[in-house]
Amino acid sequence: MRVIVTGGAGFIGSAVCRRLVRKSGWSVLNLDALTYAANLTSSAEIEGNERYRFVRGDICDLPLLNQVFAEFQPDAVMHLAAESHVDRSITASPVFVQTNIVGTHTLLDAARAYWEGLKGAKQERFRFLHVSTDEVFGSLGESDLFTETTRYDPHSPYSASKAASDHLVRAWGHTFGLPTIVSHCSNNYGPYQFPEKLIPVMIIRALAGATLPIYGDGRHVRDWLYVDDHAAALECILSNGRVGESYNVGGRSERKNIDVVRAILDLVDELAPCRAAPRSEISFIADRRGHDLRYAMDSSKIETELGWRSSESFEGGLRRTVKWYVDRRDWWEPIQGTSDRS
Repeated sequence: MRVIVTGGAGFIGSAVCRRLVRKSGWSVLNLDALTYAANLTSSAEIEGNERYRFVRGDICDLPLLNQVFAEFQPDAVMHLAAESHVDRSITASPVFVQTNIVGTHTLLDAARAYWEGLKGAKQERFRFLHVSTDEVFGSLGESDLFTETTRYDPHSPYSASKAASDHLVRAWGHTFGLPTIVSHCSNNYGPYQFPEKLIPVMIIRALAGATLPIYGDGRHVRDWLYVDDHAAALECILSNGRVGESYNVGGRSERKNIDVVRAILDLVDELAPCRAAPRSEISFIADRRGHDLRYAMDSSKIETELGWRSSESFEGGLRRTVKWYVDRRDWWEPIQGTSDRS
């Protein structure tokens, strides 16, 4: 397989690139614009591999996309490039519209033109996998789950932009016949996550003895998915998923935010006992605008049809993640405070 991975220098994208090159033996072209949350050092272990190539480029650049498709001749596209931080979407929505909607539209047009020029078996096996989020479905009550047929109800500029991109992908499949598949994942965590999301922010602040700010009362619930499990799921969907279908990918690990932060505090105390900073204290701050109460995924479709299931427990994955941030200051210290860099 020859696969273009868009956003392959990001958190999830780099995990996908590492997996496809190391474990699957596929050839990967990583196309990434290297915006603030991207980091090429996340793929350092495959950088010299002959089956891995990096191209810096924007998915809104149609001439570049056409060139990349023509030269690399992919069998598939895994589309992960996106602006993804909800807080930033509230204060800087235009870039989310540009990347997540316009960029997806441009990528679809390039993929369609390339696919229509293919012949025979190569055209038949081509796939376009669009990686989306559970947030397009809105907020849940206390007991129900998101399924692949849950009605869309996005509540933030981020989730609205992802919902729009999902609809574009399905429309290109329905109207033009492009062989598309959509996946929806729950909250990812693990090594190499840019320190603007809950878990890396809290680990780094706890290492410094800083206050740990939590939105609202901390009772918002998320389903946590270890990033390497997600990468395995995406490989599985690309290899075996049915064209025109969507697949939910969750970790079956629902936790309240306050419980996640408390667990991080305990793990930092255990894994970094010699740090100079005192134990951090939790503080509750004004809730985020439009903050959804609960997300939880029903992953039974991918589990029963494709045989995938998350393998990492939340306790084990969180321990591995905290240990990684304790040990890898060389990765995260240089990028502290860069979230406003364009």
